[in-house]
Amino acid sequence: MALSQEKTYTIEDIFALPENVRAELIDGQIYYQASPTRTHQHITGWLHLKIGNYINSKSGKCKVLFAPYAVFLSENNKNYLEPDLMVVCDESKLTEEGCKGAPDLIIEVVSPSTRNMDYGKKMIKYLNSGVREYWIVDREKNRITVHYFEKEEYSEYTFSDTVKVRIFDNFEINFSELDISSKK
Repeated sequence: MALSQEKTYTIEDIFALPENVRAELIDGQIYYQASPTRTHQHITGWLHLKIGNYINSKSGKCKVLFAPYAVFLSENNKNYLEPDLMVVCDESKLTEEGCKGAPDLIIEVVSPSTRNMDYGKKMIKYLNSGVREYWIVDREKNRITVHYFEKEEYSEYTFSDTVKVRIFDNFEINFSELDISSKK
């Protein structure tokens, strides 16, 4: 008796989805995404401003981008991710369709529907593709997990802490400045 096989999807299947449907593709499997909450958007927007303002203040060449902007981590057509935030310092990786190759920094803001993916499959994909630094911002657990893959370092912080952005020399983000108390 033959075992049934899961269908393997490609980027073309992602592009064929209706415009209002958000999904990611990891190793040929589609993972649908719910719309972000207000708190999720507030955290993502705040981080985007902090990082963008820092880059601008240093006349930096890096670009900070946010979902839904694609990341194509490999040459195959079985992976398509949309991290919440990314910083890309090699502008040649950026096209109108997405980032071709590993961003320098990826930040995922955890939602109930993405928790397992952010801590599991996505983290492994980012590690194996050359992403230098990966943050998991988890409001429910009051935790910011930082993986600095480049030096094989791992740290955990709370929303009361200041977190160093390791891809830059002198940049820290003080999470105690983020006002999310009334945004649950």
